[in-house]
Amino acid sequence: MALSEHEQRMLDAIEQALFEDDPKFASNVDPARIRRRRPILSVGLFVIGLVALVVGVIAAQSLLAVGVAVSVVGFVIMVGGVGLFVYGLPGGRAMADPKKPGKVSSPLSTRMEERFRRRFDDQ
Repeated sequence: MALSEHEQRMLDAIEQALFEDDPKFASNVDPARIRRRRPILSVGLFVIGLVALVVGVIAAQSLLAVGVAVSVVGFVIMVGGVGLFVYGLPGGRAMADPKKPGKVSSPLSTRMEERFRRRFDDQ
């Protein structure tokens, strides 16, 4: 839902006051900074998961159950890291540009949808 001009001005004033009152906090909640941290965090999770997977394989040589458990946990961590890299944090899209309401589709997906609809409309 889009904000009215008055609400947008009030929001901008509140944001400006926040930056003036507590610049450290404002920089910590800055969406651009969060977007910069996400790839680093996801690669870190992937590496930790990979290490756990390898440790689990090595541990499986002597203790099968422990090794398998550690390997599975490592794999889950790796999948989580990849998911974080690809899809982002849950609710992260709420911090996107509020001035762009609705669904934004790429030209390729738009063309594909049109072709799909024409295929069934012609029949």
